[in-house]
Amino acid sequence: MRRVNQCLILAAGNGTRLRSVSAGIPKPLVKFRGTPLLQHVILGAREAGIEEFVIVVGYRSDLIRSWFENSSLTDVSVTWVENVEYHKNNGVSVLKARDAIRENFLLLMADHIFDPQTAKALTRQPLGRGEVILAIDSNVDCIFDLDDATKVRREGDLIVDIGKEITSYDALDTGMFLCSPALFDALESATKNGNCSLSDGMRLLGQEQKFRGFDIGGAQWQDVDTPEALAYAKTVFNGSFCGNLIAEDLASV
Repeated sequence: MRRVNQCLILAAGNGTRLRSVSAGIPKPLVKFRGTPLLQHVILGAREAGIEEFVIVVGYRSDLIRSWFENSSLTDVSVTWVENVEYHKNNGVSVLKARDAIRENFLLLMADHIFDPQTAKALTRQPLGRGEVILAIDSNVDCIFDLDDATKVRREGDLIVDIGKEITSYDALDTGMFLCSPALFDALESATKNGNCSLSDGMRLLGQEQKFRGFDIGGAQWQDVDTPEALAYAKTVFNGSFCGNLIAEDLASV
């Protein structure tokens, strides 16, 4: 099985729902335990075995680039992709990165905290031609803010529907995807009036039986999209969940 070396991180949005704690800085730079969310995501992916990153930025991208250049991540290989249409849905950000992706890749969100071991397990799943595998959480009764979560419905290990508004579901989208480049074609097909969401493309793959779920079991994850979710994440993850973070950052809240 070929190793997954590339990771695409979506970091373009303006994070309006975090404005009360972000003071207008990009959501990826909002601090979690003293360290920007984006740094947690990068280090978690590196711990999972990723070597090359493609990061899509948009809202106040100059601040993100400046932060990176002055951070401790100087040995991290990053290709920056600019999305000036960051006000559109997240599928547009994925499509902007098409030319920078050469092979199967890990797709992550800049505002999702996760256990690196979960990401590592996902990258080791056998990925068929033209497939996407989504890390899912079937513990739907334990999720924080279920109304805001993206839901999925499965038939066996195939995902047949996905979306925040679907009423019939049996698992949740954790924001971690193992993708073949076929995702870009699906998103192109799903684009209407220059806009599309990830879920739009995933539904098309589901119709083709090319969209599978990987259950993370009891592993922890959290979408940090609101001040309440940020506070909740601090109670869920103890200081050891991302082993490469420096001790000072882990000690701060």
